[in-house]
Amino acid sequence: MHPPDDDAWLYDHSRVLGDRIRTARHQQRITQERLYLAAGISRDVLQRIEAGQHNPTLFTLLRIARVLDVPLRDLVG
Repeated sequence: MHPPDDDAWLYDHSRVLGDRIRTARHQQRITQERLYLAAGISRDVLQRIEAGQHNPTLFTLLRIARVLDVPLRDLVG
């Protein structure tokens, strides 16, 4: 396996991750406020994750997955 020549694929995956989180949140009718408060993260961090502009830690992703009641693998693909 070869590393990518640039980081474009990272940014693409960040956007996909954000889309998956937003979609799961909407499907469950959970507001951003409810999610960030329950996950113990800031509003700004959640907004940036959903916009694909933030590199969340594994702990943050696990917290979000737990609140959304979805397996982590469904978010990260």
